Amino acid sequence: MNFYKYLYQKGNWIFSFGLFSLMLMGCDKNLLDAVPTDRLSENIFWKSQADAELAVNALYNDLDGAEIFYSDALTDIAHVNQPFAVDAYIELGTYDASSSRLYNTWSSAYKGIGAANYFLANVGKIEGSRDEALIARFIGEARVLRAYQYIKLAYLFGGVPLVKAPLTLEEGRAVQRADLKEIYDFIDTELELAVASLPESYSSNDIGRITRWAALGLKARSDLYAGRFAAAAKAAKTIIDSKRFELYPLYANLFTYAAENKEVLLDKQFLENIYTQSVFNLLAPYSQQNGQSTYVPTKALADSYETSSGLVITDANSGYDPKNPSKNRDPRLAFSIFLDGDPLPNGAIFHPAPNSGTADAVGSTYIASTTGFNIKKYIDKKDLANPSKSGLNIMLLRYAEILLTYAEAKIELGEIDGSVYDAINQIRNSRTDVKLPIISNQVNQEQLRQLVRRERTVELAFEGLHLADIRRWKTAEKVVPGKVYGITYQNNNGEAVVVEAASESRVFDSKKHYLWPIPQREINLNPNLKQNPNW
Repeated sequence: MNFYKYLYQKGNWIFSFGLFSLMLMGCDKNLLDAVPTDRLSENIFWKSQADAELAVNALYNDLDGAEIFYSDALTDIAHVNQPFAVDAYIELGTYDASSSRLYNTWSSAYKGIGAANYFLANVGKIEGSRDEALIARFIGEARVLRAYQYIKLAYLFGGVPLVKAPLTLEEGRAVQRADLKEIYDFIDTELELAVASLPESYSSNDIGRITRWAALGLKARSDLYAGRFAAAAKAAKTIIDSKRFELYPLYANLFTYAAENKEVLLDKQFLENIYTQSVFNLLAPYSQQNGQSTYVPTKALADSYETSSGLVITDANSGYDPKNPSKNRDPRLAFSIFLDGDPLPNGAIFHPAPNSGTADAVGSTYIASTTGFNIKKYIDKKDLANPSKSGLNIMLLRYAEILLTYAEAKIELGEIDGSVYDAINQIRNSRTDVKLPIISNQVNQEQLRQLVRRERTVELAFEGLHLADIRRWKTAEKVVPGKVYGITYQNNNGEAVVVEAASESRVFDSKKHYLWPIPQREINLNPNLKQNPNW
């Protein structure tokens, strides 16, 4: 049982999110002294320890859910399927500071930050008997959830306003952007403070809450993004040495209902038919309950998976067959992407070639995948009957990322030892259904750097991390621009043809696209927010 289900069963689910609305609205005590009867009021709240618990529960709503998928579509590994979607303009480089995607990302992050600030500013008001260790835990949870939002803002926008407490309207209109180093310093401090007050695990009713391991894992991520490789390696190694986590043995089942498991450090939890997500609708092939194919994989990603012999497909004698591109490949390719001949949730067979005559054929409808690939992660046939009300949890931090963070940080430090090879080889060879050749100590630093980057790309595809990766690696201007390509299929003449997914090419201007512009609406409200360069 997770704590979302526990809240619902106790009748507190709607209450906790009603409180969330209160946190965002605030109140003016000079306008009305009466206690409202239709919603929670500060006049009767913040009285008991139970109030604090309800308030911190509400903060979890601001974790990312299906939002993780769009960011990969702004990279080389996926594509925005419909050209009129707002994210497609980011792909094409035609967006500006008025983009609704940028504004929604900014505002949702600051909504989460504002809610956490409100909690931290008020939890001290709790009166009477209180468990100080429990209150400290709640504070730790809030610190981590706030830091989670700042990590996202930092890699997308750079230095942003560092808001640590609730602001009046006047104060909000006067804030300025903090230096990026200050943002990362704050994240580090917050997560270190949280680690000290958070438990290692929870009992059944609280499973899904932030643990000290989630805080440490987010610290490892943040430090890697900041280029603080020693700190990233140290945080990741602490998690590895704890031996509390392990890779789930079947990658094929990792993103299904069957796999709520010891690989997860942090996920956004859902409850079927109650607190739900609709990833199936968002990503599934068109033939599956009219799946939307909103974001689709690209040939660039499919080509990143090694052959079963451990070679990239361009290597001589790799075993790659362009007429049968999924044969003798890294098994994660077929576990992550719907490929021609795959069974679909409804029992049909996936045939996306333009000449296949199926509902999923490229060009058959504007909703069908334009690359001929569809994302397989999180598409569980259990959701077929009611795809908009899935209770499948979405993983936000898992042990595979920790291993790869440790390996990358050590490689960048030049501290290459057996632990680095072991971390990489666990990813490549320890699962029952993923058995790639192990990497030996004869591989040099540059080879290891390229290898660990490829492992992050394929292992963590469609988990919302690749956009941050190509930004910090400074490879985006090399991998993003150009045409988007999809499947290779046999035309009616028996020739191998590569699908071209879009008529226009992607654009990435290294002079400005490594940071998104500050949303224009924010600058209009507060001229103190200076715009990013060249926007």
